[in-house]
Amino acid sequence: MHNVENAGDAARWGELVEGLHGRLEELVELFVTRVQEIPEYADNRVSLPELRNTARETFRRLIDGLRDERFRHSNSHGSQDSLARFSSELGAKRARAGISPEALISAVRLDFSILWADLLQISDTEDAVLLTSHVDQVWRVVDEFATQTHSSYSSERVRMAQEESNIRREFIARLFSKSELSADTISQAAAALVTDPEARFSIVAASGDAASKLRTIATQGGWLQPSQRLYVHEFGGSTYVFWALPRAQGAGSGSGGTARAYGASYSGAARQDEGPAYIPAAITGIPCGYVEGFSGLRALPSAARTAERLALLLQPADRGPLTAAAAWARLAKQQLQDAGLDLWADLESALAECRDGERERLTETVRNFLHTGNITTTAQELFCHRNTILNRLNRFQELTGIDLAVPAQAARLVVAWA
Repeated sequence: MHNVENAGDAARWGELVEGLHGRLEELVELFVTRVQEIPEYADNRVSLPELRNTARETFRRLIDGLRDERFRHSNSHGSQDSLARFSSELGAKRARAGISPEALISAVRLDFSILWADLLQISDTEDAVLLTSHVDQVWRVVDEFATQTHSSYSSERVRMAQEESNIRREFIARLFSKSELSADTISQAAAALVTDPEARFSIVAASGDAASKLRTIATQGGWLQPSQRLYVHEFGGSTYVFWALPRAQGAGSGSGGTARAYGASYSGAARQDEGPAYIPAAITGIPCGYVEGFSGLRALPSAARTAERLALLLQPADRGPLTAAAAWARLAKQQLQDAGLDLWADLESALAECRDGERERLTETVRNFLHTGNITTTAQELFCHRNTILNRLNRFQELTGIDLAVPAQAARLVVAWA
């Protein structure tokens, strides 16, 4: 008796499943109506014909999956492989259409609720126990479909992100590899990086531990603003990070306006005599070369070379970004040394004949005067009489031939002591 009842239940379940097949178009229209209540489906990211075709194939395969195990494999649409392939294709398609994972899940959930509601509608009161015994099967078939769809969706999103990242890296490499960039290269790179090619940019360069810190900060974000895009390039043992400066309304021109526009995102990092330098707060403690506010992607190669040179000039005492304003003398000294001119050696030779303690007093006085530019202020800071300062400056000129009152000669000294 038990086997007869089971056979009868299977036959009745088969009738209900066939009833669902007969109502396929009604299921499709109900799904299309309800899925368009989800905003991302309502804005035509997926066309109406595509929605209908997908819903029709989805319900056809799901209904075939509800057939009794004895009959499921006799139907071509009931193959689990067919449902798996379809769900994989669907997940990838929805990822490419820009549907969010939340919207995708909401749409897939509709399949179960619509199927179950229609089963209740076409069944009789006597079918209550039968439906109860099959609810797990309905849920399992839909859940397997949903799981496979979401897995395929996630894999496609990862692939798309990797592809996008590869494209960005390719164009960034192009920007760094050429000193003369064509208009087409700049335009294509700007599109790939989603940025304005004529915007103002800043760049930092570092190596070693500092480079590792830069990469970490760039990965974590939070550089200037939550929406700030950061672009990273690795080459020759150095790490470069550059970004576009947002257009701030009401900001004045020049660096001062930039600083006011960014507010607390920047911190002043230069002495008054070194010119303004406004450093992103995230990198204030990272020794690196820093070039601020250059104009457009066309200037990127030159700015990158400058940032790299500044990074090479970092000294142990440097605890943060080094700007050209702060390190111009170091840059000049390096350039002169590369050309075979050593101002430091010439100065050392000239001061060699100083008497005991005289060299230290002269050096201290001259350095202070170069910093203040004023005899009286130098005398006050060194607790000396004004005439003492004048005598020391005269003595320094006598030994070295450098007249500090002549800017070009004073500049030679600044560079030598850089």
